[in-house]
Amino acid sequence: MTLGIRKICTFLEETHIEGGKIAPRPVNIVLVAAVIQNPWAGRGFVEDLRPEITRIAGELSQEMTGRLLRQMPADKVEACGKAAAVGIAGEIEHASAMIHTLRFGNPFREAIGGTNYLEFANTRNAPGALLSLPMMHKSENGKRSHFLTANFQIADAPGPDEIIVAIGAADSGRAHARIADRFQDIAEMEAEKAALLGSA
Repeated sequence: MTLGIRKICTFLEETHIEGGKIAPRPVNIVLVAAVIQNPWAGRGFVEDLRPEITRIAGELSQEMTGRLLRQMPADKVEACGKAAAVGIAGEIEHASAMIHTLRFGNPFREAIGGTNYLEFANTRNAPGALLSLPMMHKSENGKRSHFLTANFQIADAPGPDEIIVAIGAADSGRAHARIADRFQDIAEMEAEKAALLGSA
């Protein structure tokens, strides 16, 4: 493996009770995070990031996706997302470069049968920072029940010249989701607007 991976961490979360009420079934979240050497560290401002993106992103995604699917089979995945955090010696653009490319997103999305874009976060952080990985339904972008966030931290990462790259998946939405989907909001607001116009 020539990806500059220092370590890979896998996080499993299983929620049984939310709001004091037992969930209809446990909500399972899997998160895989790779700590890699920042390929642009120490090089000053690099104008063209594409060579490193092309070399690293696809293979890294495949490696991480395989690990995630060993914890949660593709047919169980309902929500998904991605995140990257660059160390303090790097640029936000370096974190973004690793995850905002189809070379990274497509292997994961295709493996889980997703059609949506992957919800994301890209930040700059010191080692041990609490990081967030947002998720949404893998194919229904207005399904608010599946707007989830997985929090995680790695005690010794990202180092100043490292990037944490992470993907996450959940096998359901929130335990007791009870807010309207986006499309229901749209329909209700259009009806309200029509009623107001009709009474004018």
